[in-house]
Amino acid sequence: MKWITTAAIVAVACVYPSSGNGEILAMLNYESKTPDALKAFRSPVPGQTRQEGIAIIDVNPASPNFKKVVETIPLPPDLVAHHIFYNRDMSKAYVTALGKPELRIIDMSKRPFAAKTVAVPGCQVGEDVVFSGDNKRWFLTCMGSASVIAGDAVTDQPTQTIKPPVPYPHGIAIHDGIDRVLVTSTVRATDLGDAGEQITVIEASTGQVLSSHKVSKKASPSGEAPVEILFVPQSNPPVAYITNMFGSTLWTATWNAQKKDFDVAQVYDFAAVKSGVPLEIYFNGKADRLYVTTAKPGHLHIFDISRNAGQPELMKSIPAAEGAHHVAITKDEKLAFVQNSLLNLPGMSDGSITIIDLAKGEAVGSIDTLKEQGFNPNSIVLLPQWNHLAGH
Repeated sequence: MKWITTAAIVAVACVYPSSGNGEILAMLNYESKTPDALKAFRSPVPGQTRQEGIAIIDVNPASPNFKKVVETIPLPPDLVAHHIFYNRDMSKAYVTALGKPELRIIDMSKRPFAAKTVAVPGCQVGEDVVFSGDNKRWFLTCMGSASVIAGDAVTDQPTQTIKPPVPYPHGIAIHDGIDRVLVTSTVRATDLGDAGEQITVIEASTGQVLSSHKVSKKASPSGEAPVEILFVPQSNPPVAYITNMFGSTLWTATWNAQKKDFDVAQVYDFAAVKSGVPLEIYFNGKADRLYVTTAKPGHLHIFDISRNAGQPELMKSIPAAEGAHHVAITKDEKLAFVQNSLLNLPGMSDGSITIIDLAKGEAVGSIDTLKEQGFNPNSIVLLPQWNHLAGH
């Protein structure tokens, strides 16, 4: 593990006076890099034997403990922990799993952190979780079993299984104001094949499937693989953004109150900036900025949506590293931390965390703590006292 010098700490503290010299803690679930990737590392490294866990790392460049792991939560080596999601008040963190039909749930009020296991029968390849506005229900997409499972967010017990008309549910978004849940159809989990091209509309209160919409201009099967979806906070009418992973495009689904359904449209093509594999979506507090990651070669793109929530205007594309995926943003919206790894895939699994100064619009550093030990981080959030939900 590398340590920055005292002089470097002082220099960075001058650049980030608002952060002070205190810690900013991030939570990252990680797994060993692939055997082929580990051949390039010095031997031995911890990742040589298959491992998984959740690391709590100080990511504040101005902190004396910058890059240090301050706490670790062990996980089974065959869990294949995937994403971390907070509930609405960030009192609990939910960790989805690709390898087992279960959720790991962390009570964020207790240190040291411990993960409780909740069985989710029938859920194969658990992907994304969203929560109702009252924090009483959650919805989990199960890409391998072609289902969405609803649960009680107080007891954390599954209550309903919903079957979308198209397979491979992955991204999911909820809008309480119109009682709708939107779900993407992505790829077959075993080989990333048979890419989908639709989003499904579900009535949130009942679980009834209402409609589906193709998000591609190409002839079917288009192979677009819509992956993530997220509503713009407080937009009127409601607007959701969709990233097409294989199509390298950005779409919107805009609520049409007259027909009580959505109108879809392509609003950006990442080929224009030579970027591919768009993944995660975030918004700032004012909802006038849209952030989208692309994994290949690895960027964070910033769009202006101040004039129209559904018409993004690209402001800047900031290089990160291959596999740019999830982003954690500080509450003051000064810093963003990009986790660079997608499913351990070759060419998209750098393993670092890129630090971005959002005011300057540029990368200002990198954290290689997990990468240097032979691990890839799979997701990142800041601990609640520092974390901006960014529309999630």
